[in-house]
Amino acid sequence: MSAQACLELGYVARAHGLRGEVAVKSFDPASETLGTVERVRLRLRSGEEREYALETFRPANKEDLVCFEGVESRTAAEALVGAKVFVYREDLEPPEEGEFFQGDLVGLNAVDEQGASLGTVEEVWATGEVPNLVIRAKGRPELVVPFADEFVPTVDVPAGRIVIRPPEYLEADGPEEPGDGG
Repeated sequence: MSAQACLELGYVARAHGLRGEVAVKSFDPASETLGTVERVRLRLRSGEEREYALETFRPANKEDLVCFEGVESRTAAEALVGAKVFVYREDLEPPEEGEFFQGDLVGLNAVDEQGASLGTVEEVWATGEVPNLVIRAKGRPELVVPFADEFVPTVDVPAGRIVIRPPEYLEADGPEEPGDGG
């Protein structure tokens, strides 16, 4: 499976019940994607990948409950716990102009408005009204930036680049250390 063919949606959090149902935890709690596709690709903890057709889907409080075709027992469901869940890009509606799949943001080289490297977008946290980009670089503090126009003026997925305008408190010389007097 090529990285471009699929987007990572979440992971199998646990087995549910006795008949093979699993709970899938999506990275974006508001995502309804799993309810719109007919198949997924799982990457098991062993690294093995398998395609599964979705037999049933029902949203629950903090996760989605699904049955995959051929998974008919709790034991079979438990074997999937920890698997990463991917959806096929071709099964999704393309994003509108100025919108992006969150999975396409991971791996982008983050630079400031002057072009200086800030690191790589390693994760997207969807915990509030807007997702937060988690940018990491060796030897630098982790940078968490809201994915909003104010902080992210430019996204160029084909070029693998995202321009970041860090929040004010990070623009000086990095975050203040305790005892800096400030």
